[in-house]
Amino acid sequence: MINKVAAAVLTAGLIAMTAGFISSFVYHPSTPVENAFVIEVQEGAGGAAPVEETGPEPIVPLLASADIAKGEKLTKKCASCHKFEKGGANGVGPGLYGVVGNAKASHDGYTKYSDGMKEKGGEWTYEDLNHFLYKPKDFISGTAMSFNGLKKTQDRADLIAYLRTLSDNPVPLP
Repeated sequence: MINKVAAAVLTAGLIAMTAGFISSFVYHPSTPVENAFVIEVQEGAGGAAPVEETGPEPIVPLLASADIAKGEKLTKKCASCHKFEKGGANGVGPGLYGVVGNAKASHDGYTKYSDGMKEKGGEWTYEDLNHFLYKPKDFISGTAMSFNGLKKTQDRADLIAYLRTLSDNPVPLP
């Protein structure tokens, strides 16, 4: 009786292996198949071409629907160096109350601006803040700000919308 069971199991295994072997010829031909689409690659030395970064997306269209509460939460990343209260003391960096629309490198009582910040000139417009918060060191060469930037466009919009509220006379939305 045990011999018959063992023989049945071995026979079933042999049939399964044979069926698998035969089906591999039926369903997987040995001739190569053409790709569904062709990926064209430029030939030349140097490997992959460098990706050119174009900078941040425009922020103005997102400001009207930005979440000011989320922007305020994002300031926790900034609070180790900046203060946000009206008339508050400066920290490692200048206070940011009234920054939107204010002249660059001009916060009262703050004297540690980098030469790059002083030379940049102009006012902190919505787009300038967008570029600066995206990559500070790219926007202002030589800035002392060690922050790497906010990569998410919506985060920058939320933060800039919150900074806009820190003013006695907020700059109108474009």
